Amino acid sequence: MKKFNKAVEQHLGRLEQYVPVVERVHGEHHPEFHDVRKLFDEINTKIKKTDIEKPNLDNELAKLREITANYTVPGDVCESYEAVYNMLKEVDKAYQG
Repeated sequence: MKKFNKAVEQHLGRLEQYVPVVERVHGEHHPEFHDVRKLFDEINTKIKKTDIEKPNLDNELAKLREITANYTVPGDVCESYEAVYNMLKEVDKAYQG
């Protein structure tokens, strides 16, 4: 649980900044990122609304892994896109661990 909280603390703020920008820049050529944004927003809301240390994110994270092919970064994207996938992967890994 501490791993998850640390990952959230480390990455949530940057993800809040990066995800909308990446969606705006890459959404046209990578429509799956619209789903990534939607799932991130759901995850973010659950994390912020819950008083428990680790909300149930099993469903959202499973969908995220499916949509992103386990966070595989497309070859034609910027560093911010890659950073989003890497941060989401770390949060997911900490959640599982």
